Amino acid sequence: MASPLFRCKGIDQLLSDSENAEVRLKKSLGWLSLTSLGIGAVIGSGIFTIVGTAIAGQKLQVKSILNAPLLEYLIYHSASFGRPGAGPSIALSFVLVAIVCGFASVCYAELAAMIPIAGSAYTYTYATMGELIAWIIGWDLILEYAVSNMAVSVGFSAHIVGLLDWFGIHPSLRWITPAYLPGGLSDLQGNMLYPSGWHLGFNWPAFIIVMLLTVILVRGIRESAETNNIMVLMKIVAILVFITFAARFIHPANWHPFAPNGWPGILTGGSIVFFTYIGFDSVSTAAEECKNPQRDVPIGIIATLVVCTILYVGVVVVLTGLVPWQTLLDDAAPVVNTLKKLHFTGVRLVVLIGALMGMISSLLVFQLGQARVWFAMSRDGLLPRIFSRVHPRFCTPDFSTWMAGFVVGIPAGLLDIGTLADLSNIGTLFAFALVAAGVLILRYREPERPRAFRAPGGPLAPIVTIVTCLLLMAGLPITNWIRFFVWLAIGLVIYYNYGRRRSTLRAANPA
Repeated sequence: MASPLFRCKGIDQLLSDSENAEVRLKKSLGWLSLTSLGIGAVIGSGIFTIVGTAIAGQKLQVKSILNAPLLEYLIYHSASFGRPGAGPSIALSFVLVAIVCGFASVCYAELAAMIPIAGSAYTYTYATMGELIAWIIGWDLILEYAVSNMAVSVGFSAHIVGLLDWFGIHPSLRWITPAYLPGGLSDLQGNMLYPSGWHLGFNWPAFIIVMLLTVILVRGIRESAETNNIMVLMKIVAILVFITFAARFIHPANWHPFAPNGWPGILTGGSIVFFTYIGFDSVSTAAEECKNPQRDVPIGIIATLVVCTILYVGVVVVLTGLVPWQTLLDDAAPVVNTLKKLHFTGVRLVVLIGALMGMISSLLVFQLGQARVWFAMSRDGLLPRIFSRVHPRFCTPDFSTWMAGFVVGIPAGLLDIGTLADLSNIGTLFAFALVAAGVLILRYREPERPRAFRAPGGPLAPIVTIVTCLLLMAGLPITNWIRFFVWLAIGLVIYYNYGRRRSTLRAANPA
């Protein structure tokens, strides 16, 4: 008999449990709404926020402390310790990540069509690798979605400040900037406003937007999807306006050198912007609320990836042609601030509004996904039962949604965007690799089970997904690995003391 730690929850049992009236979610989404949810998650976090960090990189300031230029050079050019910028070759980084995500997306589509249950990678892992691995990936997904939204909400706050600036309103920095700024804070002219480290303040715009979206999510999935559809349309229009207008002012000299830090810069840039592609992962978390998941979920996942990749590459090609890539260092609003520097006032306002809509919709979808993961884990007994409570009127996991709001909103007021974005990437890559492994396991274990969608190429897609995810994980700073293992260690302590004892699967099948 298999160890209870690695006992799997069968697909049929997962489907049966999801039909329990007390913990059943309302089915009201179609493929267009799912695609819109995916685009809403993907576009906003990357194009409008962390792409500046991926392009310009982040140089570790060790020279002033150690007076060691050689050490500074070695650390800056290390994929493990530094973050060399991709420069104009960030377009290749996006293409590289799109290829990786393309393989990962068809793996997600295959499992989501077979197991249309809330929880995404957590649920798929429970069905293929057992309870302990499912807990690890569920705990990892909590980190992924929470930290992603913290980063996006910080970027949203930066754009709100830009909108207020456009109208001549300048609130106190104390209430619009994170309390922790590892690189300090400078204005567009390079004047130092805050030194590096902690300061007295709280990023209120970041906190407030998360809590407002929490209210919308509690009220219902259909209302949330309709709100998201409007915002997605607005931000796509804004992106197209930026590309068509700004393309006329490109200086080709800004594209030289194309890859200033070579392949290390391209790979590290890809590791950073991988964070921007996890929208299709969010699509799978809404599978249980889809009317025809076997058809609509694969369409939503793949369509999301295609549309977003085209828009991403278009924006970064134009952006790096407008200004020297070095000027985008640690800019939380690179597109809008570039338009401000170039005095493109009218277009700046259009793009600023589109950026705000983009980030709001991204926040909306990730908050939805995070709450569904908590809901699924609670339904399996691994988290307290209150997390799987369904609101009697709105048919949404209200407690999980409110908790997700506070878990994201409070840290978003305290931390900077670079710290947050990096921490999210390693969790995303880990989840993708396990989902791909789950595809291989189910094909071996249950080859006769009907599959409404099958990843093409036999074992090629899952194997390539695993290999490329490990490659991109290797490009992340060593500090991310340390934080990641610390987070997993905390999760294992919680599982050992609570989850393994309260598991519904263990209760139904005692050892």
